[in-house]
Amino acid sequence: MKLLRVHIISARSCGGLLDGLDVRLRDLGKSDSSFEPLCLIGPNGAGKSQFIQVVAEAFQSILHAVVPTEERAEGNPDLQFEIEYVTSLLGQAEPVHVRAHRLAEGRRRPVVRLAIKAGDEWVECDLKAPTTAALLPAKVIGYTSGANETLSLPFLVSRSGYAEEVGRRALREPEEQDAVPDTRLMLIDYGTHLEVLVANLLFGSKQQRAALLGEARVQDLHSFRCVVQLAHSAAPKAQPRRGDSSRRKGIQLTAELESYLDCLRRCATSYRHDIDDDSYTFDFLVNRESRKAFASFWSSTLDLYAAIHKLAMLNDLAIPKTTRERFRRDTQLRTFASRLPEPQDEDKVFRFERVVFDAGGPKGTVDYVSLSDGEHQMAQLLGTMCMVSFPNALFLLDEPESHFNPQWRVKLLSKVLSLPTSIGSRGEGGPAALQDGLLTTHSPFVASDLPKERVFIFNKNMETGRIDVRHPEIETFGTTFDAILAECFAIRPPIAEVSMARIEELKSSDDPAVIQRGMNELGDSVEKIMLADRVRQLQRQAKQ
Repeated sequence: MKLLRVHIISARSCGGLLDGLDVRLRDLGKSDSSFEPLCLIGPNGAGKSQFIQVVAEAFQSILHAVVPTEERAEGNPDLQFEIEYVTSLLGQAEPVHVRAHRLAEGRRRPVVRLAIKAGDEWVECDLKAPTTAALLPAKVIGYTSGANETLSLPFLVSRSGYAEEVGRRALREPEEQDAVPDTRLMLIDYGTHLEVLVANLLFGSKQQRAALLGEARVQDLHSFRCVVQLAHSAAPKAQPRRGDSSRRKGIQLTAELESYLDCLRRCATSYRHDIDDDSYTFDFLVNRESRKAFASFWSSTLDLYAAIHKLAMLNDLAIPKTTRERFRRDTQLRTFASRLPEPQDEDKVFRFERVVFDAGGPKGTVDYVSLSDGEHQMAQLLGTMCMVSFPNALFLLDEPESHFNPQWRVKLLSKVLSLPTSIGSRGEGGPAALQDGLLTTHSPFVASDLPKERVFIFNKNMETGRIDVRHPEIETFGTTFDAILAECFAIRPPIAEVSMARIEELKSSDDPAVIQRGMNELGDSVEKIMLADRVRQLQRQAKQ
């Protein structure tokens, strides 16, 4: 999948800030078989995060129209847009050019339409046909590394629709065996870091585990514990759980979630079930045999992650109902400012405990909490891209390098391209490369690894109040960070404000001795060389 064009006709994001924005992301037929993420760079408030949010909302609306059993709701039903992209179909050599749009038609409510390019003409698709569903992204993955909730909104709407379906089946149709279809929108944030990491380290190859843990200087997952508490005071009174003749206040599970508990029990090195509070404690010592056990119940890393994440979503039930209802209203009205509060560990329905790594050498083992935020984030980001290794996935990454040190930021794109997945690396141009990604950033590191046609500078026009988007005028690939800062942020020279003020003060002095003393305070820079020239000029003038 490769995005070609995004036209935001009318959106409720940022008070209409993005209305009318029409961005040509790439031309048709250019490197369709390579993984070539696009970089959105620019100052705060320039609309980068809102842009990828609207892209997520547009695809959510498309998915809701075509596969409503997977995407049960949409976060922005009034959004009007036009998106063009190419997608790869199984058994078809050439990618298919797709156009999806929702445009106002008189006074009628706008509806989603899909068409494919056939020669010089667009052929409209039947939204209910199975072949149409194959034209849509297999997954839209949102990734946010911090508390910025701009991107999260459509994904939280998707999660809410899924949770309601699970609750309906558990309370009203507890014997229904079919699994609740997963959503195609998938949000990865700090709350899912252990779910991503554990799934990858249980399923991944030795090379994949090394890629995920290399920067953390640990070797492998040693052991971990899962705790599931079902007799929860926050849950409504439910029908008896299967095999239990008593009526109790607790969490009612679907057949699918019950099966996950059974699989965890079968994979555990040891487990305990406390009947009084209906809690399960599963302990896992990770070795070749335990990995074989997990592989016998789950087919892939993503499959295992989804199972763990579905159990973890039950933690929302530990949040007071009034809080959940207020959050749902705010989300629908697009007025929310933060996510649902995180329950205390002892109140969670599902939680990890005692996650321990093999550190090798004299260190022996290291606890997960001893790793830094950057190490957590690196393992999570690479883990996400490792498990989503199939074609036609779209990554929307909001400042993914925010917790990395400069050395790691320099390596980010090369790590992504060389990351081993189950179907090869993205840098090899195989099936794993048939994906796309939009990445927002405030730093020059990623832009220096991309040619200028894949870098988009976002700026807010102070006269019109609109967003302007352009390519850099300089070639960014291989360019110094100073040049990118100057081009994208108008930082000339790339020196902090306090020190620059001191340099300007010295430039205005007519006393060479004062300038020389001031130069001793400064590090090396072009500005320091210019001050040295100023000293020589003043000294020559004094001799004349």
